[in-house]
Amino acid sequence: MKIMITDDEIQIRKGLRMKVDWEEEGFQIVGEASNGKEALELLGKMDIDVVLTDMRMPIMDGIELAKRCQQEFPNVRVIVLSGYSDFEYVRGSMKEGVKDYLLKPVAPDELVEVLRKVGKEIKEEKRKQVETAQMRQLVYTQLQEVQEQYLLYLVKEEWLQLNLITERLHQLRLEELVNENVSVQFFTVEIRVSDDNPSRLKELWLPFQMLCKEIAKEHAGTYSFYDPSYANMVHFLKLMDKEMVYSTSSLVENIQRNVRKLLKLETVIGIGNTVTGLPNFKMGYISSLLAWSQSHLGSQSQVIDAAITKEEVFEVLPDFERKLTNAVENVNFGAFKENIHTLLHGNGNQSILSFSFAANRVLFLLESLARKYDNETKDIQKMIWNCQQSIWELNSQSRVIENLLQLAQQIIEKVRTARFSNGKLIVDSVRHYLDQHYASEISLTLLSELFHINSAHLSETFKNYIGQNFSDYLVNLRMEKAQQFLRDKQLKIIDVANLVGFSNSGYFSTVFKKHIGQTPVEFRNSLDS
Repeated sequence: MKIMITDDEIQIRKGLRMKVDWEEEGFQIVGEASNGKEALELLGKMDIDVVLTDMRMPIMDGIELAKRCQQEFPNVRVIVLSGYSDFEYVRGSMKEGVKDYLLKPVAPDELVEVLRKVGKEIKEEKRKQVETAQMRQLVYTQLQEVQEQYLLYLVKEEWLQLNLITERLHQLRLEELVNENVSVQFFTVEIRVSDDNPSRLKELWLPFQMLCKEIAKEHAGTYSFYDPSYANMVHFLKLMDKEMVYSTSSLVENIQRNVRKLLKLETVIGIGNTVTGLPNFKMGYISSLLAWSQSHLGSQSQVIDAAITKEEVFEVLPDFERKLTNAVENVNFGAFKENIHTLLHGNGNQSILSFSFAANRVLFLLESLARKYDNETKDIQKMIWNCQQSIWELNSQSRVIENLLQLAQQIIEKVRTARFSNGKLIVDSVRHYLDQHYASEISLTLLSELFHINSAHLSETFKNYIGQNFSDYLVNLRMEKAQQFLRDKQLKIIDVANLVGFSNSGYFSTVFKKHIGQTPVEFRNSLDS
C-alpha cells in the first residue's frame, strides 16, 4: 500500500519516516508534500492509498485537504496529526474525510496501530473490488442473456405457433430442447440469509445470479434463468439423461456448497417433476415452484423433492386456455368466471396439488395478458403476487379463485379501455408486444388475431399513431437491436442475425447496409476508430 507524508516542516517528515518500519507494516512511502495543495497535485499524478498529514500548514491545512480528498479521491484514507489544542476540532472533522487522527508528538506504537487498522480496511475494500471485477467478467454474452429470456418465455407466456418456437430455439442454439422426446427437470433455488440482515440478500443478488450461471455452465445441458415474479430466486432447467439421479444430486450439491462457501448464504431448492416435450415445460416449471412452496420457514438450507404423480397433475388443454384468453380479450368477465369455475371446481374429486397446478396455469396466462397489454402496474404486480401466495398455501381454494377473478377483472378493464381508446392503447400494446418479440416471425395477420382487431384497421391505425407502417417499424426495431448486439465482439455476425430474427447472415447484411449505410462488419470496425 502506498502512503504520502504531508507536513510543512521537512524535519518532521524525516522523523515520521524513521518512526516505523514501513515495509514491514506493508506500506511504501511514495511521496512527500509541504502543504495540502501540493498533496492534491501529487494525488492527481500518483496512485496513493493513505495520506498522513499535519493539521496546521500554510496555503491549505490538513482538514481542508481531507475535505478535498473526500470529494476528489474518495478511496484515499486521510490520517491527521494534530496538537492538543486542535484535538477536538480534528475529532469533529471525522465526517469530513478524516479517517483517523493522532496527537503530536506521535508515539511509534500508536502510529503502527492506526496504520494496521487502516491497512486492514484497505485490503478488505480491494478484495471486494477484485470480487466485483471478477463477477463482471462472468457476465455472459448477450446471446446467453437472450437464451435465458427465451426460456422464461417458454415456461410463462402464451405461445404463438410451435413451428415458430422450434425455429427460434434453433436460432438461439438451443436445438437440444427441440426434440419431441426431450426430457427436462426444473429446479427452483431461493437464497435465504442466516442472520437478521435482509439487506444482504439485496447486496448479494447479482453475485448469486452470476454464480448460478457459472454452475449451469459446469453441468452439460443445464441453463439458469430469472423470473422477475419471484424475489431472491433463480431457476434451473436441466436436460435429463441416463444418469438422471446422479446428475440431479450433483447439481443440487454444487449449488448449495458454492452458495454457502462463496456467498455465506443458505439455499432452499425445490426439485420439479421430469417432463417430456416442449408443451410440458410449463408443468415442469410449476412443479418446481410447488415443491419449493412446501419448504419450512427459516434460514436453514433445504431440498424438497416433492415428486408429484401424474394423477395429481391437472392438464389444462390449449383450447381451454384459448377460451380463457378470448374471454379476457373480448371483455367478457362472465365467460371467464364460468370457465374458471368449470376448470378449478371440476368434479370435486381433484387433489389439492392438482388444483394448484391448474391455478398456476391460469395465473401464468393472466400474467402474460397483463404484459401483452402493457399493464404491469404496481397494483397488478401486487395482485399477481397475492394470487401466487394463496396458491402456495394449498389450503384455501375459494380464496385462490377469488384472487384470480379479481386479477382477471383488472386486466379486462385495461382491455376495455384499450378497445375504446380510438386505437391508441391497442397500438401501444402492439408496439410493446413487438418490442418483446421482434425476433419472432410476426405478421400483421398474426397480430390482428392476437389483438382481436381487423388487420386492415390495425395497419391503418398503427401508421396513424406511429408514423410508419408495421413492417418498416419492425425492420427498424431489428436494426436498432442489431447495432446493440454488434457491440459485443464475442458474437459472430450470424449470431447477431439470429438474435434479431434473420436465419441468413447474407440477407441480414443486405438489410443492415440498406438501413444503416454500412455492412455489419464495417459498423463493428467503425466502433474502434
